[in-house]
Amino acid sequence: MSRVGTVTRKTAETNVVLTLDLDGEGRCDIATGVPFFDHMLDAIGRHGLLDLAVTAEGDLHVDAHHTVEDVGICLGQALVEALGDKRGIRRYGSVTVPMDEAAVSCALDISGRPYLLYDVAVPIELIGTFDTTLAEEFFRALANNAGLTLHLRSLSGGNAHHVVEAAAKAFAVALRDAVAVDPRAGLPSTKGTL
Repeated sequence: MSRVGTVTRKTAETNVVLTLDLDGEGRCDIATGVPFFDHMLDAIGRHGLLDLAVTAEGDLHVDAHHTVEDVGICLGQALVEALGDKRGIRRYGSVTVPMDEAAVSCALDISGRPYLLYDVAVPIELIGTFDTTLAEEFFRALANNAGLTLHLRSLSGGNAHHVVEAAAKAFAVALRDAVAVDPRAGLPSTKGTL
């Protein structure tokens, strides 16, 4: 069974086309016009073993906010589409990822109840041209549109690049575990729905 989601979002601010394959090999083709964000998305695809294709054109003459947020929206919607009825998934994922001096913990639940706890201390405001406050906006848009309960916490880190990249990788690995198929799982909910 194919677990693929494709979303197109066109607004006055952005034009995003995103395809996600949950059972991929980590192949990524990403072009958002925001270099560090591309790097973040590539880390999510590669470490989540997701095939991820993203093309985004946004109003970068203003800033990257709309582009980053809309890609998060699309990734969340593609995840919902790819998961279908969610039968057989493990549902939960949790990991701490170190990257040199930085370490970030991620715990997530594919619950259908969107919630983001983002406690990631980033020491500077810019990584290249990427406004580091946009990382939280990306994860919020993703969690809200995918129906994820998502907790991200930095445990250490003095280098902003390392902290944000560790957050992306921690999310990727936790998601990889949560979407993994376990034939014993059925629908992993006492309510009978997710």
